[in-house]
Amino acid sequence: MVTADDRRWPQGQYGLPTRNGKLKEVDRFDAAFFNVHPKQAHNMDPQLRLLLEVTYESICDAGMNPMKLKGTKTGVFIGASGSDAQNAFSSDPHTLEGYSMTGCATSMFANRLSYFFDFKGPSYTVDTACSSSLLALDCALNALRNGSCDAAIVGGVNLCFRPQTSVQFLKLQMLSNDGTCRAFDSNGTGYVRSETVATVFIQKRQDAKRLYATLLHSKTNTDGWKKDGITFPNGEMQKNLLENIYKEIHLDPNCVGYVEAHGTGTRAGDPQEMNSITEVFCSKRNQPLLIGSTKSNMGHPEPASGVAALAKLLVAIQDGHIPANLHYNSPNTGIPGLTDGRLKVVTEKTKLPNNLISINSFGFGGANVHAVLEANPNRKEDENLSRNERRVAFACARTADGCENILKHNQHNLDQDEFLYKYFQV
Repeated sequence: MVTADDRRWPQGQYGLPTRNGKLKEVDRFDAAFFNVHPKQAHNMDPQLRLLLEVTYESICDAGMNPMKLKGTKTGVFIGASGSDAQNAFSSDPHTLEGYSMTGCATSMFANRLSYFFDFKGPSYTVDTACSSSLLALDCALNALRNGSCDAAIVGGVNLCFRPQTSVQFLKLQMLSNDGTCRAFDSNGTGYVRSETVATVFIQKRQDAKRLYATLLHSKTNTDGWKKDGITFPNGEMQKNLLENIYKEIHLDPNCVGYVEAHGTGTRAGDPQEMNSITEVFCSKRNQPLLIGSTKSNMGHPEPASGVAALAKLLVAIQDGHIPANLHYNSPNTGIPGLTDGRLKVVTEKTKLPNNLISINSFGFGGANVHAVLEANPNRKEDENLSRNERRVAFACARTADGCENILKHNQHNLDQDEFLYKYFQV
């Protein structure tokens, strides 16, 4: 996913690193399927187009029919930090027709989803920089708990079209020199900018047809004033957040088996985060705390990094193993826990030590978020599903190729009881 090519801008332009993460085929969109007027579709931020697509998929993955959610009290909470596309679509005042405003305003990243699916719950976009999408998860959890919604779409998106944004991060000394994110490593010089879109469907446990994990709790705080400046991380406030969240749910943090860290590979960020984690999670452990960061694998998708980390953990739960961290060779000397055995970076495919896993996500303005999950390896299935019962499988798509792809996918999964149940339910 992290490549050196000119799909976004010429390699090396403005002295930028040549490698960055890029999604494929961001120019494709089935406007008719999502009931979007052609003029609007052509002036719609690809971030929003992608959000529509993956939201439909996440609902189906949960074993639900999206059309059956029409009119329900479903909320939408999206983490995003601006629209590079809006600058391009609005550059010439003589050609403006208003569509770029309704297609690129970040408020529409949530509101357009609510409009298309006819969701009646809260709907808004969150921007706290790199912690945006995990804060969106926190907002969704609070809304579910206070009754504002009965289910929720939580997502994040990031596309990097303008090199000017990357130049600013370069000037702030946040970007890696060689285009690799060496999280927790002594040679880490920063992160690689990257692109992601992902959504998850959150339901109350009793309503879920497919259950990857239970969100036990989430919490947020903010650094406030810091003598080193607004972008410098505050390990003390991160520690405060961790201590409070586990106190609130009466859970010993030493019981957590794996922490998906923010882990950007920056000289200031990694030691601040890891040392606070060591103090809270490693006071009386029998085994080292396993840690990792998606940034080493796919780069840093900034506002979407929290939901990218969440997606990684859900896949890990499904597989039963944590994927390996990349580019880790020698421990950062500013992180004593790495050298004294209290922390261990996952450098090879590793079995999940237990069902308790956590996520850190921090914004460069000081907005910190932490979430605690309990894995559910045995996902809910229909106890009455009979493999010997004959069923007729229907496939519906907008093209013949689409139908053929669905049928091939079905054929490939004939031995998967959960897939069969989900398919016939949807």
